[in-house]
Amino acid sequence: MKIWGGLPGLVQALVLVVLSIVCAKLVDWILSSYVSRLVGKTETTIDDELVELMHRPVFLLVLFLGLGMAAEQAGLPENGLWITKAILKTLGIIVLVLFLIRVSRLILDALSRNQDRFHLVQSRTLPLFYNVSLLVIIGAAVYFLFLSWKIDPTAWLASAGIIGLALSFAAKDSLANLFAGAFILADAPYKIGDFVLLDTGERGRVTHIGLRSTRMLTRDDVEITIPNAVMGNSKITNESGGPYEKERIRVKVGVAYGTDVDRVEELLIAIAVSHPEIMLEPEPRVRFRAFGESGLDFELLCWIQEPVLRGRLRHLLCKEIYKAFAEEGIEIPYPKRDVYLHGDAGSPAGDTDTGLEENGEPAEELPEETGKKEAEASSDAAEEGD
Repeated sequence: MKIWGGLPGLVQALVLVVLSIVCAKLVDWILSSYVSRLVGKTETTIDDELVELMHRPVFLLVLFLGLGMAAEQAGLPENGLWITKAILKTLGIIVLVLFLIRVSRLILDALSRNQDRFHLVQSRTLPLFYNVSLLVIIGAAVYFLFLSWKIDPTAWLASAGIIGLALSFAAKDSLANLFAGAFILADAPYKIGDFVLLDTGERGRVTHIGLRSTRMLTRDDVEITIPNAVMGNSKITNESGGPYEKERIRVKVGVAYGTDVDRVEELLIAIAVSHPEIMLEPEPRVRFRAFGESGLDFELLCWIQEPVLRGRLRHLLCKEIYKAFAEEGIEIPYPKRDVYLHGDAGSPAGDTDTGLEENGEPAEELPEETGKKEAEASSDAAEEGD
């Protein structure tokens, strides 16, 4: 200690600089030799990449620490010593910021590759998490830079809060779409390629899910862009959801009363089974639904591979059903009404009303409301007579 204390301050500073370089090299060698060997035995590769990223930052931080100690021994004036330490702290903060940015990207990339456990971090949401982590790291770095240069950050934080509040009000719709997009990607109510039906009536295949909007292509080859805030608040029917993409279609058909219902069921099943694009498992089925006003109501239920085939297959099934019923002589009913015209009790039914009284005088005209009531009554009577 006496020898060290007897050395001039500049010599002590130079010795500390040399020792700091040696210590930095020693720490870097330990990381390369021992720590890298230990992490190489693990199954994951993220720790190997992390150790690889640590070499240069650790070396520089140890070096900056030694340089700061050397500056204290160099005999610099108080103001010069303060500036030197502030510069070294600034350089250390910059090194840490670059290191943390790389580490955050490394961790986020690793999480995005394990989407089974981390649904929120996906390839489409990575830019969002990159930007959020970057803002947090830079914000913390600016705060510590202020402290290093003895700048009071209170006023700056207050100004930043006011600016942030103003921006949040100005961009509330964009922020709503942004958060809704993140939750849609995390919750995954639909994915790209799914056929969805919105409560507003839009139906199509999802082609893009972004942070601001969702795009879907309708059957008319028209692309619709819907803000994610609207998608998040809508009732969505995912026709491709579930473990399978297949979908059941329904074809309603009516036959006249008196038709052989067993024959109708056989024909409908045969039409469905004979079509190459109708799935045989689950097997097609027919249901006798109701006794309708004009006929017997049946419904053919069968499964198709993709929702996109629904319109075309329903069209083909309706054609085949119509042709088969025509060949079998099965009548497809439609609403009919029989209207009976009754004459006066003493005159033939074929007589028409001339609008004259028996004495030849013109008949008294009824008020318009009375005529309407009598017309409605006769219409009701005719319907009751069906």
